Amino acid sequence: MFAEYNEKSLYERFPGLCDAREDIEKVVSMMLETYRSGGKILLCGNGGSCADCDHIVGELMKSFMYERKPDACVVEKLKTQFGDETKKIAECLQTGVPAISLPSQSSVLTAYLNDVAPEYVYAQLVYGYAKENDMLFCLSTSGNSKNVVNAAKVAKALGIKTVSITGQNESELSRLCDVCVRVPETETYKVQELTLPVYHHLCASVEKKLFGGNV
Repeated sequence: MFAEYNEKSLYERFPGLCDAREDIEKVVSMMLETYRSGGKILLCGNGGSCADCDHIVGELMKSFMYERKPDACVVEKLKTQFGDETKKIAECLQTGVPAISLPSQSSVLTAYLNDVAPEYVYAQLVYGYAKENDMLFCLSTSGNSKNVVNAAKVAKALGIKTVSITGQNESELSRLCDVCVRVPETETYKVQELTLPVYHHLCASVEKKLFGGNV
C-alpha cells in the first residue's frame, strides 16, 4: 500500500485549485454521507468524462491507497456455509464504496438512444437506478452537456444529492447541482487535466476517512 495520503497535497501540487477547495471538500463530505447512509454513487459523462466515470468507479469499488478488509459478518457467513474452502475468497474481498458508471451500461444505453432519444439516456438510467440516499456525480467540461444536464434535473426531482466537476465558466450544471467544482480552465483538454487530480483526491480522501484505520 502507499504511504498515508496527505489531503493538502492536491492544493500544494495544483495551487490553481485552491479557489475550488471549499467545494471539493464539500463533495468529499457528500460522498461520505452517501456511503454511511447506505446509498450509492451514480456517475455520468461523455467522451473523456465517460472514461473518468469508469476510472472513479475503479478507485471506489476496490482498494485504492488503503487496505479495505471485508465485513467480519460476511467472512463468518462464508465460513459457516462453505467451510475453509472460502478462506481465499475472504482474503481477497475488499469493501467497496458502491458506485455505478452509467456510460458503462452499453446495452441499455444503445437500446434507449436508438428507441427513444439520446439526450435523455442518462435521465432514464438515473430514474431507473436512483434510490433514497444516492448521489449523482456529473462530469462535463462545459457543464452544458444535454444528456448530463437532463440527468441532473431528474436527480433533483427525485431528491437525491447532485455534484459535478466542470470548467470554470458558469453553466447549467453549476446552476443545477448542489455542489459544482469549477476547475480554473476552459479548454476541454485542460479541464480534463485538472479533473483527474480532483477526483483522485476525492477518492483518496473518502477512502482514508472510511478505511484509514486498517493501515
